[in-house]
Amino acid sequence: MTTTATTSSTTATTGPAASVRPTGFARDTATVFVRESRPLVRDPFSVIFSLVQPLVFLGLFGPLLIGAAGGDVAGTLQWFVPGILVMVALFGTASTGANLLFEMQTGSHERTLVAPLSRSALLVGRALKEVVPLTIQGTIVVLVAVPFGFRLDVPGLVAGLAVLAVFGIGFGALSYTLALSCRNRDWMFWMVHQTLLFPLMILSGMLLPLEDGPDWMQVAAAVNPLSYLVAAERALLAGDLGSPDVIGGIIAAVATCAVGVFVGVRAMRRAN
Repeated sequence: MTTTATTSSTTATTGPAASVRPTGFARDTATVFVRESRPLVRDPFSVIFSLVQPLVFLGLFGPLLIGAAGGDVAGTLQWFVPGILVMVALFGTASTGANLLFEMQTGSHERTLVAPLSRSALLVGRALKEVVPLTIQGTIVVLVAVPFGFRLDVPGLVAGLAVLAVFGIGFGALSYTLALSCRNRDWMFWMVHQTLLFPLMILSGMLLPLEDGPDWMQVAAAVNPLSYLVAAERALLAGDLGSPDVIGGIIAAVATCAVGVFVGVRAMRRAN
């Protein structure tokens, strides 16, 4: 009887412990990715709705650039559309931390933290999810521009979306890191968000060329990773896959991804 009771006690003790052990980083990441992607499947129109701002820039800002270029529609679109793709990646991934803020305020995030999942996977799975809407939105923007004279290079588009996906993973992870740091001060998230987003956008040359700008602006653009990303997208979407600008864009995207995932994983591991 004593032996049986001891065995049963041991089983009762080890059983739950075994059931809550992490199942592996790859599997945990896939689980988080699927969980975070479900809202996109249930409400695909949210992906389309978030395209309003980039399409407004394309439809209203584009004609001004065409006029400044002497009516060169095709040439202007080849220059401008890649910048709009980078804008899609920038705006789409920069706001993802707001979803995490909402989960923390409602208590959903705390329940996720006690789940048998790797803390690193909680961050990486979320960041990987950003690739899905980014790819869909980028493809739509290019297809919208094609009837107006944009020359589509399919291999260049695929490569360009891949580079943007790497950047989006890193920038999305940075957004989640900011949300974790501002969990009790959501106003600070939006303050930092708005303070950094528009200078990064303007100083990247995605809307206007910076070659004729003042020296301080060109120096700021030289340290802005988005500048290299925009140049790479213009080369890739033009079909110039061997351009030196592509190498610069890849380095900028990989560096952003590495820094974002590193600081994001650290912040998620320290989350309570």
